[in-house]
Order: sequence, then C-alpha cells, then structure tokens
Amino acid sequence: MSEPTAAWRLECYEELTSTSDVCLERARTGEAPGLALLALRQTKGRGSRGRNWANAGQSLAFSVLLDAGQAGLDALGGWPFVASLAFFEGLATSVPAARDRLMIKWPNDILLDGQKLGGILIEREGPMLVIGMGANLVQPPGEAQIGRRAASLGQCGLVPPPADVARAILAQLAHWCAVWQQDGFAVVCAEWRKRAHPVGTPLVVSGGTTYEKGQFAGLAADGRLLLETEQGMKTIATGDILLAEQGADVASRH
Repeated sequence: MSEPTAAWRLECYEELTSTSDVCLERARTGEAPGLALLALRQTKGRGSRGRNWANAGQSLAFSVLLDAGQAGLDALGGWPFVASLAFFEGLATSVPAARDRLMIKWPNDILLDGQKLGGILIEREGPMLVIGMGANLVQPPGEAQIGRRAASLGQCGLVPPPADVARAILAQLAHWCAVWQQDGFAVVCAEWRKRAHPVGTPLVVSGGTTYEKGQFAGLAADGRLLLETEQGMKTIATGDILLAEQGADVASRH
C-alpha cells in the first residue's frame, strides 16, 4: 500500500450530482490521490446495490479518492474495514456522546441504537479507489421515504458542520491506513470487531427473495463474514446483512 495521504485536498460544494461520481470523473482525467469532495446537497446520490441515497437535509455526502494499492489481494479486500473504522471514529469524535451508541454492521454500515445512520460505497477506477460515505447528521429521512427507520447523529447532541465532520473522518482515514500498512490486516480486523456487532448476534442474510438466519461467528482471515446456521458454518462474501429484527421487518413486507 502506498503511504497514507498526509494532506487531504478537501473541496466543499453547495451541490453536486454525486460526490462519488465526480471523484470517479476526476480520477479518469488524472486527478492524484488525496482528493476529498463534500457536497451539502446531492441531486443523484448513490448508495450500495444501486440504491439512491436519500438526503434528509444537513446530511454528510462525502467521497475520497485513494490509490487502491494492495486492495483486492484477498477475496474482500481490507478497504471496507479501514473505511468503516475511519467513519465510525470520525462520527464518534464529532459527537462524543454517540460513541457508545454507534456500531459497525458488516462490513461497513454504521448503526446508531441498531438503526442505520450511515453507509459506505467503495468503487474502483483502474488503480484508483473512491470511498463514498453518507450519513444522516441532523435528522434521518422519513420511514415512508426509504422503507425503514433510520437514525441521525443529532439524536446524540449538537452536530458540527458537515465540513468539520468530513475533516474528522479524513484524519481517522489517514490513521487507519497507517495501521493497516504498519501492523497488517489482522490488527485492523481486531479493531473492527471491537466496534461491530458482537459474536452471537442474530443476523439475516438477504439475497433478494431469500433470507438465511444465523448468528454472527466472527470474521474469516480475509474479512468475509462467518455465519453459524442450523446447517453449519457458512462464509458470506456479499449480501444484505440485517440484524434479526430488521430482517423480520423486511420479510414482513414481502
């Protein structure tokens, strides 16, 4: 992995189509790693699996351009774990009262009191990587708008301006990239587990029309999720991972 970026180039905009789309466009035209884009409003914000990212107002819409480096040497890559650690710590630093209520859901969603607060979308463009982060800062979108309950950082106290939250995340991203480079992926995974749902947490893996229930049994060496099911241990590389109560809510709507 290349040396973590020491000086981020943070650009703030009133409005963009999508911070990740603009980062990808800039990468194609030769932009160097270290670019960070923040938009106070997105007109075409994107989430994971082709979903739209709903903006409830005063949300975080933020993307970073990096050198992919050694990402992809294993089946999953370490970036979801490095990114979610930086995201978690940046949010917790911004509103300290939120720390004990935040949790990472495999591999890189951020929950507050069990409800989704933020998510990460990671995309590759040749040797470059774009990490997009979205979080509800002041208020969450309505349940009718997104089909589920969501959380916002404002439930825990006064939230700094989005640019300050972005800077806190960038500082953490540099830190966790350095940890990954110096100490290895196993250390990153150990730190991730401290902030994630504990072993034994009931989970549902959603694969479109299928729902497989089990208990979180930790991580494989490459970061894939281990799910203890009635049929035995299963290794999950991709899929919508829901806490059991969230899975029940989704299943009831089908």
